[in-house]
This record gives sequence, structure tokens and C-alpha cells, in this order.
Amino acid sequence: MKVTAIIEKGPDGTYDVRMSQGNLDFLLLGGGNTVALALEDFLASNEEIRDLYKEENKTYPDLEFTYKFDLPSFLEYYSNKIGYSSLEKITGVNQRQLSQYVQGYRYPSKSTTLKIEKGLKDFANELSQVQFI
Repeated sequence: MKVTAIIEKGPDGTYDVRMSQGNLDFLLLGGGNTVALALEDFLASNEEIRDLYKEENKTYPDLEFTYKFDLPSFLEYYSNKIGYSSLEKITGVNQRQLSQYVQGYRYPSKSTTLKIEKGLKDFANELSQVQFI
């Protein structure tokens, strides 16, 4: 079963991962000081619920997670893989501005979010066309 997990940065600077409410009788939630820690906690909560179902002789659904990020969470999570200067080239958004989104000093407008998303998707599409010999 495909389930969407939402990754968001909270006003206190911590990150939450929550399962979007579906037709299941439980909710998964994880939190942490970084996206990686929040994801780890989220997946641990999945294992805990799975174990509880097993103890109660209930069938636990086979879950496949799709992750949706808010922009600050995405930038924080991938900033160690793609630096701000590279993101600036890919998206056209100033790296200082990108950093401010991650730090929580500013929040991107809808148009800036869409610009960043488009730049990243275009870049991913370019990469999908690359072949090595």
C-alpha cells in the first residue's frame, strides 16, 4: 500500500515526519533535530506498530512510503549532497536566500517554491538522460 509521508520543519527548528491520514486505523509520526533523525524516528514508529500488530495477531499492511518535503526540510536534507552554490545554479535562487529558508529566517513564497521545484525537476530530467560508457 502506498502511503505519503510529509516532512516539515517546525517553528522550533525541529523536523516532523507524519503519515498523511488514509484509511488506516493508525498514524505514524517521527521527530528530530534533523530530517535524518526525524525519518529514523518515523521508520522506527512503523516497526513498533508492525510489532504491536504481530503481538495482537493482526495483519499489518505492507507500506511503501512516498515522501513529500516542505522546502526548508528538502534543502536541509539534501544540502550535504548538493551545496547552495550548485542549487543556485540549478534553480536561479540566490544561495544566501536558500540558506535563510533552511535556517528559518525567511520562508519562500509560493512562486519561489515553484521556481525551485521546477529547477530541480528539470535538472533531474537532464540527469535521467545521461548515459555513461
